[in-house]
Amino acid sequence: MSRAHPQSGRSHLRLAMLPVLCGMLVLSACKGGGPAPEAQAKNGAEAKAADAVPVEAVAATRRAVAASYTGTTTLEPRAESQVVAKTSGVALAVMVEEGQQVSAGQALVRLDPDRARLAVAQAEAQMRKLENNYHRARQLVDQQMISANDVDQIKFDLENARAQYNLTKLELSYTTVVAPISGVIASRSIKTGNFVQINTPIFRIVDNSKLEATLNVPERELATLKAGLPVLLQADALPGKTFEGVVDRVASVVDAGSGTFRVVCAFADKTLQPGMFSRIRIDYDQRADALVVPRIALLDDGDPAVFVVRDGKAARVPVKLGYADGEWLEVREGLKAGDRVVTAGKVALRDGSAVQVIGDPAPKAVAAKDQAVEAGSKQ
Repeated sequence: MSRAHPQSGRSHLRLAMLPVLCGMLVLSACKGGGPAPEAQAKNGAEAKAADAVPVEAVAATRRAVAASYTGTTTLEPRAESQVVAKTSGVALAVMVEEGQQVSAGQALVRLDPDRARLAVAQAEAQMRKLENNYHRARQLVDQQMISANDVDQIKFDLENARAQYNLTKLELSYTTVVAPISGVIASRSIKTGNFVQINTPIFRIVDNSKLEATLNVPERELATLKAGLPVLLQADALPGKTFEGVVDRVASVVDAGSGTFRVVCAFADKTLQPGMFSRIRIDYDQRADALVVPRIALLDDGDPAVFVVRDGKAARVPVKLGYADGEWLEVREGLKAGDRVVTAGKVALRDGSAVQVIGDPAPKAVAAKDQAVEAGSKQ
């Protein structure tokens, strides 16, 4: 009996399996073993959407803008006076209090007048005596009983006595201390019964009818800031309120050391008080229909430019700027109304980058599906 060779058995087994393998390959081909065109298109659309940079964008619009100069300063009273005693004496009556409104010439304090009154009486008596002597001397000179030189001497003594009399009356008037200006009593350093020395400050009066704000402005603004321009003020002590004023005067002499000149603004609102820290804005030109974009849309990489969203991509567009008004920038050239500029997310962008504006609808998957079906039908 002959024995079969092992290799011969294996060869017959391989030959028997070959039709089975071929059938499986044919079946797999019929079922589409590779990715379907629809799936390929969908995956491509999703990858493209994943590559788009999410951004925020707003449209360029038209609005009124103003060219302005801004600065900070402290409000000061238009006039201020330290009231001093012009004579010495005991304060018999203090007639005003702190915070009280007073008028120029109004009595504030009455000092003891007795000594001043006695001095006036003494000077008046001396003056009357010399007046009588002068009248008699003029009669005697006509009778040639007294020389003309003696008459002139009496006349001189009389004029001196009159001056002394007027001086004592002036000293008597100083016993009533009056307000030199109209305003508010800001401080009082005297009480009834105090002895007051001459030239001692006893009151401080502030004229708050108009307050002033002084700005030291760079000399490049010398041609634009003029008296009469409107001014807006915001005080830290009064948040949420805006006060109107006017440029009162401009000192058009540039300080050589600082390169600035003084601009004084005036405000008449009684709500404002001296000493308030304030932010000042002076508008010196207006444009009623300017094309503007948010200031945050401007790129920080050199010449003025913005990113504009066009067909799902970011386009870097150079612009020519005009006035800056708060959060808005005027665009003179480079954009038109309705162009959408990127305001957030611009750091990650390059010219031509794909973008997805937040809030806009995402690209529809239906379009990708239609493209896939069309590609399958062509095969």
